[in-house]
Amino acid sequence: MQNSPETTEIPSPPQRQTDPATLAADIVERLIYRIGKDAKVAKPHDWLTASVLVIRDRIIDRWMESTRRTYESGGKRVYYLSLEFLIGRLTRDAVSNLGLMDELREALKSLGVDFDVIAALEPDAALGNGGLGRLAACFMESMATTDIPAYGYGIRYVHGLFRQQIAEGWQVELPETWLAHGNPWEFERRESAYEVGFGGSVESVLAPDGDARYVWKPSERVIAIAYDTPIVGWRANRVNTLRLWTAQPIDPILLDAFNAGDHIGALRESNKAESLARVLYPADGTPAGQELRLRQEFFFSSASLQDILRRHRQQYNTLENLSDKVAIQLNDTHPSVSIAELMRLLCDVHGYEFNAAWDITRKTISYTNHTLLPEALETWPVPLFERLLPRHMQIIYGINAKILLEARKEKNFSDPQIRAISIIDESGDRRVRMGNLAFIGSHSINGVSALHTDLMKVTVFADLHRLYPDRINNKTNGITPRRWLNQCNPGLVNLLKEAIGDRFLDDTEALQSLNAFADDAEFQKKFAAVKRENKSKLSQLIQSRMGLKLDPSAMFDIQVKRIHEYKRQLLNIIEAVALYDQMRSRPEQDWVPRVKIFAGKAAPSYHNAKLIIKLANDVARVVNSDPAVRGLLKIVFVPNYNVSLAEVLVPAADLSEQISTAGMEASGTGNMKFALNGALTIGTLDGANVEMRDYVGADNIQIFGMTAEEVTKVRTEGHNPRAIIEASRELSQALHAIRTGVFSPDDPNRFASLVDGLYQHDWFLVAGDFDAYANAQREVDRIWADEKSWFSKTIRNTARMGWFSSDRTIRQYAKEIWRAG
Repeated sequence: MQNSPETTEIPSPPQRQTDPATLAADIVERLIYRIGKDAKVAKPHDWLTASVLVIRDRIIDRWMESTRRTYESGGKRVYYLSLEFLIGRLTRDAVSNLGLMDELREALKSLGVDFDVIAALEPDAALGNGGLGRLAACFMESMATTDIPAYGYGIRYVHGLFRQQIAEGWQVELPETWLAHGNPWEFERRESAYEVGFGGSVESVLAPDGDARYVWKPSERVIAIAYDTPIVGWRANRVNTLRLWTAQPIDPILLDAFNAGDHIGALRESNKAESLARVLYPADGTPAGQELRLRQEFFFSSASLQDILRRHRQQYNTLENLSDKVAIQLNDTHPSVSIAELMRLLCDVHGYEFNAAWDITRKTISYTNHTLLPEALETWPVPLFERLLPRHMQIIYGINAKILLEARKEKNFSDPQIRAISIIDESGDRRVRMGNLAFIGSHSINGVSALHTDLMKVTVFADLHRLYPDRINNKTNGITPRRWLNQCNPGLVNLLKEAIGDRFLDDTEALQSLNAFADDAEFQKKFAAVKRENKSKLSQLIQSRMGLKLDPSAMFDIQVKRIHEYKRQLLNIIEAVALYDQMRSRPEQDWVPRVKIFAGKAAPSYHNAKLIIKLANDVARVVNSDPAVRGLLKIVFVPNYNVSLAEVLVPAADLSEQISTAGMEASGTGNMKFALNGALTIGTLDGANVEMRDYVGADNIQIFGMTAEEVTKVRTEGHNPRAIIEASRELSQALHAIRTGVFSPDDPNRFASLVDGLYQHDWFLVAGDFDAYANAQREVDRIWADEKSWFSKTIRNTARMGWFSSDRTIRQYAKEIWRAG
């Protein structure tokens, strides 16, 4: 009889060496035996894959050790559920966090390979859209860095959001193909496969104890298959897991149909399953699009919860202590169906009574809110929800009844208050409010900046806050300094080490020591040289991609983020038009040379956002080709904004545009990245800008415009945008030029709707804030003209941004919400 793996002593693998010679030999070995290439004919992508495999092996040792340590200690695990993880390229991140950057460079150099060249070939993982996904990626890295045992759960999108091209100034969406040649960082876990159901019916059966039990019999099932990617923390103290789900059909092909000649119909079930992991945020303007989104959200939530409960029961053989050993964090409303699914699993699969299951669920789950826009708090039509998830609809009605009765009896809520807190929106066609479900089913609800958290209490969750006044708390967002300083700005890191030592690599708040150098002329000169080098690198990228030559000595004024009206790229463009008019009409003035750089994607169905992209490109075409400007103003829209592009843009920025309508941006993290890398911020008192002002100092940030309170007052009492526009000479002339086709002679009315919206309602207060914004920009010009003053301010930005590390944020989550670590 053979020994089982449990009783057989398995030898440990040899300790892997990390000297350059060993790394070089291992890379050649992987090249030959794993990729099947002779080094003489290997292409750059072959060298990249071989290098990843060598680094991956060294990560696996620490990954397994981290997992063993968690099991042995019985520590609490954190499970971070997010529909997005915008992780970008992983190679540089992993090598840097392992501390092997110099060794790997030397190893590859000995083989005639340039690390930077092959690292640039790695595709960005197309797993997110913007700030939400990038925050999740920062949090995963920081959880590993701060030694929090954690899993991230999401979807392994084949095509992600989309690849953006600009054709004749318009955004064109093309499929992203990041997985076309495989992903050497991931591991398929066949054993981690779970059935996920949809549709069908619910039957009531009598349990042995005489109580009714409910059995959901789905009419459709798919298999969720796990793919794991290791996430390495700083200095590789811990390696955590990002587990992404892909979907497979129960029957990949209906052979009867295929043999009968229905070759397309035979693959119907396969296509239906695979559509769950095809695209991030499928357009939901149609019933089919809405259904696919809900299917996606339930698919990954159900698979993740089944995996969590399986792992927990395997270790503890009970679910009674679930909330003591498990913390589940919902990143926005997308995974909020998890509350109903956890209730179903506890009640229907594991036999818990409803109230006991509800107690476990609420103690285990917490929710991060990322928006104050009511329309962004997802809702689903009740008929759709009931058809797709009939048992979950029953559970939601049960939760709702429990909460509404509690509110009426214990808090004496009025009818309007009851309607506001209800999970079911009765104001029109009945809809399931996922934001309310997330709030009610969580023990903690956190905002992501101090202002956002305060506004949550008086806007979208005002009545729920009255019902549960102790649940809302703040956890201001942060960014990982490893990617957003160490890796993207090595020149600045070397300068910082030379000035203040290297303690800031482990504790970003040690950057405070840099304050002493803010007015040091020699240090300012070196700081300026680093910035100039970063701007030259960005200029080369833009020239190679777009054929536009930029002057690195000009001010690089950058606004890069998702295109949305509340983020007010339109305000920036209109001010650029006004500046263009002034430069031409007053050439004798000493104008500051500026390059205005835009980047960002618009949702495919968001007409106005796509029109703003077209306007930016139309204005750029006219301005950049006008000799009257004498090269003093250039405007660029860089296509296909992603993490890798951001890593070049962020270190090159002189001016960071954070100009959203006050009260509408939850936090923002781009603002933190730019400031950390020595950019001056021009912005409103919105999101984390408020706290940034407090930390960097009011003299070192350019704040303008209405406050959130003033915005609310204007919207409540009404304002007259037409009068505001007519009273502003620069604004009215700029809008007239846009409205009458100066920038769109082929279609003079192209931008009429954008301009008319400003005259008629100006909901996002573009006109309302224009003069304040234009004045702030001229103040920026004055600061720029005084080089000593400029660098004094920007150095202080770098010195004082250490608090905005995602390590600090994660430590707060761990201590105050998860009770982990």
